[in-house]
Amino acid sequence: MKYRTRTFYTETQKSEMWDRWQRGESLSSIGRRFNRASSSIYPLLARTGGIRPPERVRSRLALTLTEREEISRGLRGEMSLRSIARFLKRPTSTISREVRRNGGAKDYRAARSDAAAWDRAHRPKSCKLAGNSYLCRAISAKLTRKWSPQQIAGWLMRKHPDEEGKRVSHETIYRSLFIQTRGVLKKELLEHLRATRSIRRSRHATLKRTGIGKFNDAVSIRDRPAEVEDRAVPGHWEGDLIAGSGNSFIATLVERKTRYVMLAKVGNKDSNSVIQALIKQSRKLPKELYRSLTWDRGCEMAGHKKFTLATKIDVFLCDPHSPWQRGSNENTNRLLRQYLPKGTDLSIHSQAKLSAVARQLNERPRMTLGYETPAERFNACVASTG
Repeated sequence: MKYRTRTFYTETQKSEMWDRWQRGESLSSIGRRFNRASSSIYPLLARTGGIRPPERVRSRLALTLTEREEISRGLRGEMSLRSIARFLKRPTSTISREVRRNGGAKDYRAARSDAAAWDRAHRPKSCKLAGNSYLCRAISAKLTRKWSPQQIAGWLMRKHPDEEGKRVSHETIYRSLFIQTRGVLKKELLEHLRATRSIRRSRHATLKRTGIGKFNDAVSIRDRPAEVEDRAVPGHWEGDLIAGSGNSFIATLVERKTRYVMLAKVGNKDSNSVIQALIKQSRKLPKELYRSLTWDRGCEMAGHKKFTLATKIDVFLCDPHSPWQRGSNENTNRLLRQYLPKGTDLSIHSQAKLSAVARQLNERPRMTLGYETPAERFNACVASTG
């Protein structure tokens, strides 16, 4: 029976792997670079949850390999430890301990002693969450409610501005989730993150974009008033459709100033179904809080003039192939995928269920709002219009 030989990578190769992973390359692409299958790359990255381990460095006070070679030569020349120490300008006690812990004067070898010292110096720093039951409970509870680590960190900062022991960075939360050897947060909590991956992916990974529809009677996003661009006043919304299996769709709406979210159930992607759903949704708000709508150039908005005629709400459409121009909505759609995963049938959700999802999302703090919630900001706008 033929066995596969085990694959070993040098430190230089491992460093290149991490460089490529952090640039957003796929496992398959990295494997092709080393003429190996992606299955040989994954275990190396998964060991630390896809998070690059910090580079180890020697203490500036530690003995160097060159100094250890001088000790070895001195011992062979039968020099005293005091003489060797004087030559190296080191305390005699340092040389004495070095020789004693590495086999004594007869068996001392420089390279072996240097490698042993490197291994002994490995003392992993304990995680801030270890032993802090309050933080572990608070983080676990918020993750269960689908808060992101960044939202949790911002909320803790806002709630405990003067208590260092009750605050933690979002990066520490991510590391504690993906590096299970820390043993502070359960692995099951990973399923509550927006991206349900087993290892952490680089933010530079390429995002695929969908196709864009075309029609000629569009009012360009470039014609939007300045108050829309600078988010000076509330009432300007961004919208899109998210798709599920079985030709199912949901309309998503995000208010630019407050990031408040509304969801509308739509029967199909055809323009008439979408426009009717948007008209119905618009009547739930006072006109002061629904002034304009910015949408992608999808074919579902071919009847945008009908929407404007029925609601007196201006519609602006993004440039072709530029969905990023309504960035608040794009970011919100990614958040919504935690509640409405890709590949699932979205038609099974009632409008009441969608409203409950929107309410939960609106009660999550946002970094861009100083870790206030969209609901808090939007309710303040409603009160000001009353």
